[in-house]
Amino acid sequence: MIYILLITSLITFIIFGWDKRLSIKHKRRIPESTLLGFTFLGGTVGAILGMLILRHKISKKSFLLKLGGIILIQVVCIYFLEKYS
Repeated sequence: MIYILLITSLITFIIFGWDKRLSIKHKRRIPESTLLGFTFLGGTVGAILGMLILRHKISKKSFLLKLGGIILIQVVCIYFLEKYS
């Protein structure tokens, strides 16, 4: 399972980097739903690292709120999986 999360995080980090590059070049961007979708599917670490290292999407409050919601959902799911398994 850890390998899947590592690969998903790496892919998410790359997608954040690609979107940052597209942003700089003023080209068509990757939809936020795609960025958040990969984050939701296990790429949380990659998304956070992409935001911090690449300084991408850190000033967009709506994106940060959605990301925070995803992280909250993941934490609650992990809590219940640990508690009831």
